[in-house]
Amino acid sequence: MQTLIIEKEGPKALFKGLGPNIVGVAPSRAIYFCAYSQSKKTFNEIFPLESPVVHICSAATAGFVACTATNPVWFVKTRLQLDQNRTQSVSETIRRIYRQAGILGFYKGISASYMGISETVIHFVIYEAAKKRLQQWSKSGETLADSERNPDEKTTRDFVQFMVAGAFSKTVASVIAYPHEVARTRLREEGSKYRHFWQTLQLVCKEEGWRGIYRGLGTQLIRQIPNTAIMMSTYEATVYLLNKYLPGPEVRVKTYSNENIVNHDDSYDVMLYADCGESPEQHRDA
Repeated sequence: MQTLIIEKEGPKALFKGLGPNIVGVAPSRAIYFCAYSQSKKTFNEIFPLESPVVHICSAATAGFVACTATNPVWFVKTRLQLDQNRTQSVSETIRRIYRQAGILGFYKGISASYMGISETVIHFVIYEAAKKRLQQWSKSGETLADSERNPDEKTTRDFVQFMVAGAFSKTVASVIAYPHEVARTRLREEGSKYRHFWQTLQLVCKEEGWRGIYRGLGTQLIRQIPNTAIMMSTYEATVYLLNKYLPGPEVRVKTYSNENIVNHDDSYDVMLYADCGESPEQHRDA
């Protein structure tokens, strides 16, 4: 696939849509973090404090808000990636979309993005369970010296466990929820015969078989597994370092694990995971 793209469109085609992708990542994460923090305050008043239900509902709410706010950016990115003529700039692509369908044109395929929120929820639940199991396994093999170590101290082994948990949970979530990626890309094709989420999946299955809805999964996993492993361990490391070197009541940082709550004040609450930033177009053969 990569060789075919280079032969037909040149090496630069591998970087199509990079500009919108870079522009969209920062606001997407910022919107997600803000929505997650605010929604968690609300759900903590409805459900048991810091329960899995609170985390799941908060993650789903934040995903919905972030997808709605940033869908136009990812739509433009996908259109650029699907342009095999290499003739349109970002501004030209935006104007073309607006002329054809108005403001609503930038939200084509958003139903598939909403379905993709399930991937975030699945990943989160599995990550928490896997991390807890790995920590229990690690404690069972502790030596006397390890048992005397401060339980709040983290070692390289801990962060390797975070990476393993992140990679495993993302693999499972991606495999389960991947069809929404295919549907989203197909819905965003110009002049597309695809109209809505379920109709798109049915048409892909009819024309290409069940394998069609998993086209590009290998490329997705190659990108997502190391990315998520690094992201989750980086998040855990950031929280750990902030708590270690900036102690005191003014720092209210907490992980989203049920067992690692530093302070119940949500005024500074972050969760470094949001998969609204979409993967490069992997689903269509050139």
